[in-house]
Amino acid sequence: MEPDISVEISNLKLRNPLILASGILGLSGDTLNRIGESGAGALVTKSAGFSPREGYDGPTIVETQAGFLNALGLPNPGIKEMIKEIRTAKKSGLPLIVSVYGFSIDEYCEASKIAEKAGADAIELNISCPHVKEVGIEIGQNPELVSEIIKKVKKKIKKPIIVKLSPNVSDIVTIAEIAKESGADALTAINTVRAMAIDIDIKRPVLRQKIGGLSGPAIKPIALRCVYEISEKVRIPLIGCGGIQNWTDVVEFILAGATAVQIGTSIAYEDISIFRKIEKGLRDYLLKNKHDSIKNIINLGHVYD
Repeated sequence: MEPDISVEISNLKLRNPLILASGILGLSGDTLNRIGESGAGALVTKSAGFSPREGYDGPTIVETQAGFLNALGLPNPGIKEMIKEIRTAKKSGLPLIVSVYGFSIDEYCEASKIAEKAGADAIELNISCPHVKEVGIEIGQNPELVSEIIKKVKKKIKKPIIVKLSPNVSDIVTIAEIAKESGADALTAINTVRAMAIDIDIKRPVLRQKIGGLSGPAIKPIALRCVYEISEKVRIPLIGCGGIQNWTDVVEFILAGATAVQIGTSIAYEDISIFRKIEKGLRDYLLKNKHDSIKNIINLGHVYD
């Protein structure tokens, strides 16, 4: 008998715990549908704001030894232009999570309302972009502002709210606890890690913005640690994100306390077939270890004296 790999996040029912991460192939509804057909359990759009944004001038992305550095600047057409893409992506039949950001609390609220009306099954609040001032790290490091945004958005929409947390804080567990107390239905841990690269020939930072966000295999141990620590204290669904390349990585995150995971940068190393490959690996692992459901291994990696 095949093991059950379906999971639930708030009222979202996922056929498997594999979610497309925000920022990767998430701007087009047709592309999101293709990823759904390739085996993902849920989809997250690229982050959209209330107004269009061009992003930064290049260079905006550079490959490192174990991942990518990016300082794209959240380019997007604005949430109103995303409506048709959201409606197209809904044809996949999978839970569709719309990522939103704002330069003010009102912008977070308005973008969330528009996304919900367009058909979003949940909203992921991007409060943790490491390279755009007044949107990411300045919010994610401010407990009072995190709380206020969540509470205000919660009053405006009925769909679940997922809060994407920043690793660039002194204590991510405290931020996670505040997010839960303020009404978050689930948490995503983590966004990219602040980092940089320098060109030794021109003797200048490679990225135009100097500092960007590091994604990919290099940050997996950081993300795993964050999920583990948060799950010790916070009892709402956790979505692990950061450096996941294969099914063994996914198992690690689930053992650490994640209900599901998001996959992003690894698609650039491989392709969207990664979802099917990981799904098979998860089923084989559960069969080998005699678990009839993936839910049985959530949090099993914790050691209690």
